[in-house]
Amino acid sequence: MHLDHSHPGPAAVSADALRPDGRRRALRVGLGGPVGSGKTATVAALCRALRERLSLAVVTNDIYTREDAEFLLRHAVLPPERIQAVETGACPHTAIRDDISANLEAVEDLEDAVGPLDLILVESGGDNLTATFSKGLVDAQIFVIDVAGGDDIPRKGGPGVTTADLLVINKTDLAPYVGSDLGRMARDAKEQRGELPVAFTSLTGADGVRPIADWVLARLADWTA
Repeated sequence: MHLDHSHPGPAAVSADALRPDGRRRALRVGLGGPVGSGKTATVAALCRALRERLSLAVVTNDIYTREDAEFLLRHAVLPPERIQAVETGACPHTAIRDDISANLEAVEDLEDAVGPLDLILVESGGDNLTATFSKGLVDAQIFVIDVAGGDDIPRKGGPGVTTADLLVINKTDLAPYVGSDLGRMARDAKEQRGELPVAFTSLTGADGVRPIADWVLARLADWTA
């Protein structure tokens, strides 16, 4: 497995990284971003890319529905028992940052039911640029934006853009049609994020999710080293 040392992962396995039986728990990766940026499509693509080599599961968040989980189930990206839906009943950031109990319960239930797991993806409901995950819920965070939202989004910043462990700029194939300047987005993202990584993706491509999958695998390698 390729180790990417450009962005360090967890330095050691702490007490809360172990299950009661002493086994290492799954790496938890959160995916957040605005409505329509492509979070669920990214989760689906990651599942397809990684399911043959990893034991993984997904927790989705919607305010009042199970829409994202049902999308994943319809497309059969994982067996049904590996997908859990959380209905937050409030703004999405509440359930991933402020009161994480429902998500934490879903994560732990998955590990009990279908574990041992290597990876659990936790997808937030669509939120704004302030969305971040509690460190008590996930070990690493991906923030997804898309070029159709405007090429000024990286420049606007916000915690999601500036502090996520990986920033994904999605739907690059649409840039010519919506007037977005990818070069400008790259420069603005670099200015906002410093050395934190940025991945430009188009999930319509044959292997468009590869930069994200490689990053996840590198984090997992750090986690299990």
